[in-house]
Amino acid sequence: MKALKYLLFLLLIIVIGLAIYIAVQPNEFEFSRSKVIKAPTSMVFNKVNEFKNWPSFSPWIEQEPDANLTYGDKTSGVDGNYAWNGDILGEGSMTTTGVEKDKSITQHISFIKPFESESDITWTFEKADEGTEVTWGMKGKQDFMTKMYTTFAGSIEENTSPDFDRGLFKLDSIIKVDMAKYTIKVNGITQHGGGFYLYNTTSCKINELEIKMPELMTKVGAYAINNNILMAGPPYTYYHKWDTENNAVMFSCCVPTTDRVITSPDSGILTGQLKPFKALKTTLTGDYKNLKEAWNTAMKYIPENGLEFTDNGPMLEVYPTDPMMKPNPAEWITEIYIAVK
Repeated sequence: MKALKYLLFLLLIIVIGLAIYIAVQPNEFEFSRSKVIKAPTSMVFNKVNEFKNWPSFSPWIEQEPDANLTYGDKTSGVDGNYAWNGDILGEGSMTTTGVEKDKSITQHISFIKPFESESDITWTFEKADEGTEVTWGMKGKQDFMTKMYTTFAGSIEENTSPDFDRGLFKLDSIIKVDMAKYTIKVNGITQHGGGFYLYNTTSCKINELEIKMPELMTKVGAYAINNNILMAGPPYTYYHKWDTENNAVMFSCCVPTTDRVITSPDSGILTGQLKPFKALKTTLTGDYKNLKEAWNTAMKYIPENGLEFTDNGPMLEVYPTDPMMKPNPAEWITEIYIAVK
C-alpha cells in the first residue's frame, strides 16, 4: 500500500512537471519557407492570389483530391475565401485579409476539425536574378492543448514545413507548365494592307539575333514615342535575308505609322513604305522561343498546299502582345506573314 502511494505520488509529480513543461512552451509560433521560381513576379502573385488555383499546388488537397471545396462569391483579392471538408483534410476555411499587388498577400486560416485553431498566413514575392523569390509563412498562438499536442507530436513547424516545401515545389511546377503552353495555327491566305513605317536595319549572325533585335526595336520605338509619332499598329520585324548556310540574317525592326514621317538625319531611323501584298498568315500563341517551329510550319505549308513564294517578297513577324502587360509567355501572340503569289 505504501509503495502504491509512492507510485501515485511519483506519477503526480510527473504529471505536474509535464504540465509545467507544456505551459512554459512558447505561446506563439512562426515559420516560413522560400523558393525561387523562374517566372515573372506578377504571374506567380496572380497564381497564389486566386483561390481557384490552389487545388493545383496545395499539398493538402493533393492528399485528398476528392475533398469537398466550397468557394465564396469572391475568390481573389481581399475578402476572397474558400472552405474545405474532408476525411483527411478535416474542416476549415481561409480568407484573404490583405493584398499588395505583386508584393504580398496575407490570409487568415481557421480550422474546425480535427480541432479548432486559427493562424495567419503570409506570402511575399520579391524579384530575384532568376525570377521571383516566393516566401510562404505561417504564424499563430498556441493554447495549452496545442502545446500538449506539439510536445508529443512535434512542433507545428516540424509537421507543417514539409507541406510548405511541397506546395512551393508544386507551385513552381505548374507555373512552368503554364509558361510552356503554346499553339501554332496556320490561318490561311490573307491580304496584308502594307503602309508606312519607321525602321532601322542591321545584319548579324543568326545566333546574335536575340541580342540585336531588342536593341533595334527599343531604339525605333523610343524614337516614335519621343517624337509623339502616332503608331498605326503593333511593331514588327521585317526579314530581308535569312542565310542558314552562312549563319547570316538581315532584318529591320519596324513601327507602323499612319503616314510618311520625315526623320532626323542623325537619328539612325528611316522611313519606309510597304506595298499591300498577298500573304500566308500563321499565328503563334506562346513563348517567342517557339518561333522557329512556327516559321518552319508556315514555310512547309506553302509548297505542301500548292502555293508559291513571292520572289524577294516581304516576310514579317508582328508582335500584337506587349510582354510587359502579359507576364505569362503562353499568352504572347506573334503573327507571321509570308508573301505568296
